[in-house]
Amino acid sequence: MADLQTGDRTGRIVAALAAAGIVASLMQTLVVPLIGELPRLLHTTASTASWAVTATLLAGAVATPVLGRLGDLYGKRRMLLACTVPLITGSVVCALAASAAPMIVGRGLQGVGMGIIPLGISALRELVPPQRLGSAIALISSSLGIGGALGLPVSAAVAEHASWRALFWGAAALGAVVALLVRLLVPPTPARAARERRFDLVGALGLGAGLVCLLLGVSKGGDWGWASGTTLGLFAAAAVVLAAWGRWELRTADPLVDLRVAARRQVLLTNAASVVVGFAMYAQALIAPQLLQLPAATGYGLGQSMLAAGLWMAPAGLVMMAVSPLGARLSAARGPKVTLLAGTLVIALGYGSSMLLLGSAWGLLLVTCVCSLGVALAYGTMPALIMNAVPHSETASANGFNTLMRAVGTTVSAAVVGVVLARMTVRLGERTLPSEAGFRTGMLIGCGVALLAAAITLAIPGRRAAAEPEPAAAEPSAATV
Repeated sequence: MADLQTGDRTGRIVAALAAAGIVASLMQTLVVPLIGELPRLLHTTASTASWAVTATLLAGAVATPVLGRLGDLYGKRRMLLACTVPLITGSVVCALAASAAPMIVGRGLQGVGMGIIPLGISALRELVPPQRLGSAIALISSSLGIGGALGLPVSAAVAEHASWRALFWGAAALGAVVALLVRLLVPPTPARAARERRFDLVGALGLGAGLVCLLLGVSKGGDWGWASGTTLGLFAAAAVVLAAWGRWELRTADPLVDLRVAARRQVLLTNAASVVVGFAMYAQALIAPQLLQLPAATGYGLGQSMLAAGLWMAPAGLVMMAVSPLGARLSAARGPKVTLLAGTLVIALGYGSSMLLLGSAWGLLLVTCVCSLGVALAYGTMPALIMNAVPHSETASANGFNTLMRAVGTTVSAAVVGVVLARMTVRLGERTLPSEAGFRTGMLIGCGVALLAAAITLAIPGRRAAAEPEPAAAEPSAATV
């Protein structure tokens, strides 16, 4: 009976954290169906409206490692609940927005909610029995892709059949549900002793400034010009600020990110693989919707509506959800390194198959599902590799940094694929559209990057299983929050 009760309790915890991760990742694709309409809706230019996407990316990238460190210091559940506040507030601000400025502010606040995913993964180590840990981590980690894939058709349907403001009111309601689930179903997690509670504010500000410069240059370089003074200035500032930040982190007693731990071979190579897998994951997510919606008159476009395109993309998210527990079983049997390697090779297979399957919606569906299968395997095992190699007291910080590495990969992917599609074009009447060769080139780049991820994975030290959670008794002075 006790085992049954423990299983039910564990299931509720995992379900609550998975729901939280999916809702947080939904925010990434929430405005995608609205991008073309935002300039008219907000009475602004297309360039200004694009900040509704960029703000979410920047805020999430900056907040994720900071929230991870705060979770280690003050308790994961407390910070999970804190993450829902800007998510809900940002959604309400967006729903009420009548101009670009509040929309951008609201989208930035929504981006802060991305900290939910690494916090949830780290909380599992303290809340879930060892025999359930692998599958739970895989599911929560994959929620980053699941929410993104499922969000597209949902937001497209709402945008086509209801007011655009309903998207954001719905997001606020989902955020409130997540807060309630976490409050009721997720138990308190240990916090470090009060004497150890030192937050590296200088490190947080330095990392935030460096990331904003870097990611802003990468994401906006195509609009501003890669050789423009603004873009080059941002990259130069990023190099200087991040170098100074690294020097500070190595000297301070309680750093935001322990770079000595991050330099361990297993952690370093896993983070490097995360950047590359993030790139590979996002390339097909950018290409497939465009191919689906291009006019059939091009000879390669599939002529689907926005809603239909979203529905064609939705099965990829379901595949990720279904495959996550299978990846955990593979990790338990063969080790997380093997699962990561298998995931990268499956992603490469998906991209490679696109050379034969781009001519139909069904073929493209197969490509996206195969790629998502590989992403589920890869994303599901990265936290296990990270947590095997870091101290128990730094799991949330380390997972936050790993999530940041994935975000860097997706940002670079968007820039590279954007350049390829902008340079390789055809004319259709008065419109300039990405060419079939451009799409194929983007897919081949994704294949090559996935193979690079496989090569990096081979260099990761092998371990058979994820680290087991340390007992709460290991920190006798901890308070629970």
